[in-house]
Amino acid sequence: MDKKYEILKDIFGYDTFREGQETLVDSALSGRDVLGIMPTGAGKSICFQVPALLFEGITIVVSPLISLMKDQVAALNQAGVHAAYINSSLTEGQYRKAMENARRGQYKIIYVAPERLMTDAFQSLVQEVEISMTAVDEAHCISQWGQDFRPSYLKIVEFISMLPKRPVIAAYTATATKQVKEDILCILGLHDPAVVVTGYDRKNLYFAVKKPKDKKAQLLDYLSKNREKSGIIYCNTRKTVEEVELDLRKAGYPVTRYHAGLTDAERKQNQEDFIYDRRPVMVATNAFGMGIDKSNVRYVIHYNMPKDIESYYQEAGRAGRDGEPAECLLYYSGQDVRINEFLIGTQAENSELEEEERELIKERDQERLRKMTFYCFTNECLRDYILRYFGEYGGNYCGNCENCRTEFEDIDVTEEACHIIRMVLTTHERYGINAILDGVHGSDTAKVRQFRLDQNPEYGSLKDRTLVRLRQILNDLLVKGYLFLTTSDYPVLKMTKSGRELLAYWEQQPDTGQAFQIILKLPKEQERIASKGQEKKKKAAVDAKYPELFEQLRKYRYELAQKEHVPPYIIFSDKTLKEMSTFLPTTREAMLEINGIGQVKYDKYGEVFMEIVRAYAEKM
Repeated sequence: MDKKYEILKDIFGYDTFREGQETLVDSALSGRDVLGIMPTGAGKSICFQVPALLFEGITIVVSPLISLMKDQVAALNQAGVHAAYINSSLTEGQYRKAMENARRGQYKIIYVAPERLMTDAFQSLVQEVEISMTAVDEAHCISQWGQDFRPSYLKIVEFISMLPKRPVIAAYTATATKQVKEDILCILGLHDPAVVVTGYDRKNLYFAVKKPKDKKAQLLDYLSKNREKSGIIYCNTRKTVEEVELDLRKAGYPVTRYHAGLTDAERKQNQEDFIYDRRPVMVATNAFGMGIDKSNVRYVIHYNMPKDIESYYQEAGRAGRDGEPAECLLYYSGQDVRINEFLIGTQAENSELEEEERELIKERDQERLRKMTFYCFTNECLRDYILRYFGEYGGNYCGNCENCRTEFEDIDVTEEACHIIRMVLTTHERYGINAILDGVHGSDTAKVRQFRLDQNPEYGSLKDRTLVRLRQILNDLLVKGYLFLTTSDYPVLKMTKSGRELLAYWEQQPDTGQAFQIILKLPKEQERIASKGQEKKKKAAVDAKYPELFEQLRKYRYELAQKEHVPPYIIFSDKTLKEMSTFLPTTREAMLEINGIGQVKYDKYGEVFMEIVRAYAEKM
């Protein structure tokens, strides 16, 4: 058997490579640089860990977060691979010990924080040992246009240039627009790289956007139906994290929290409580999660809308890493937009960049926020919206998002749309969304009188439509590009070329069949009942064939994890336990057929888990 397949099976427990993995492994082993753009959960780490175990020398993995390093090193050590990490969490004694072991050739893989690459001690080490490959994880951090730009990542280039011999350079990321991809290739100076983009789609993830009047009530209702599951709830401020965590704790949920305002010790403890399933519900800001390899996260809820699609998809992608169905829910409110606008402005002010660069980045961030907001209002396929953002085009129906599971009826709103556009035009494009809507609706407010909108010919032209419907139509016009909202401190509506063309055509022949037609999709009420039925069907598909056995295996895995001081999923993932609870393996051969069980894992745990399966099978 090819050595790479032996390693894949014996160390990691898989019979075959996933899409794109083998090409990247083979290219690295042949000495080519590589760039892999693969969605979260697609197995990026396998792409550099397998060749690392076949190279003669050491592989350096540059990683941005301590939690990411600890997780992957723990998983490797559990699988029988000697690996280490070098970062600020080590004591001086631990650091010296790690360096001594590295010099003796004890490690095949060393994870390093970018800030540590150019230290005298680390430079001394890499001058003495053979570095076969440098893998750059979360490679989008090297791009100023990436959503997580980290200046420390630029040290990687200097580090590589100072090595006695240039190693293979392997870069990996889950989210990269065209511009970020070009930055990675250029800044890292990849030589004739093998570029593999497996696509951004995660078919096991269900996407939905909710606009609840009471977010807290909606969240508690969801959790009451998913008590046994592990999940992450993202909030956009520390204050909201504190409030939501307190509400859930009072309601009796095993919850913890994470944000930058906590002490290092508390963040570490809370993160471990979540990873080890002592507190399987985490409420956090976006400071939490990058590199968290917890495979059994069954839902990610965004309590507030994030600032861009990149952040949203990366955070949502922390659900369902084991390939099992998981839910990604976003709770939207208009306040979320205003908070994000404030955060973008604050970020720009604190930047050390030149004024021109600050303005450019601010404009870019505001445009990203606009596209994130449009996601919350589109009635098209949510998955397709995300994929198109990253330049991936396919069908406009996925069957696994809220919009695709809801049947819509098409309503012609061309006339209403044109009245709104004409109100924008006749007010000389000076006002924001609320003023324009109040104007066409004929509202008698102080703002309407102040702006003299009650004297506009369009005032009250749509007084028989509800403000809710008018807001839906205006949002649709923004999404489809007939109007746009400026990114100034006081956003105002402006005309686009498409909007002018639509208005001109409608004014010329409003009563004829139009070449321009605005169709608004609204959900049919009866489909909500059908959708609930589909939810039950989807939930049933997640369950193991013998759920009682699954719970027994989970309980034993948890007890074992406590004794060994490792996260439960490091021993076996939920997916592996579900396969055991479906196929009832009672022999070594049958156990090795289960996904995620290689020879090393079998030698460690196979017999004890089989005993539980045998005992259950005998009682059937």
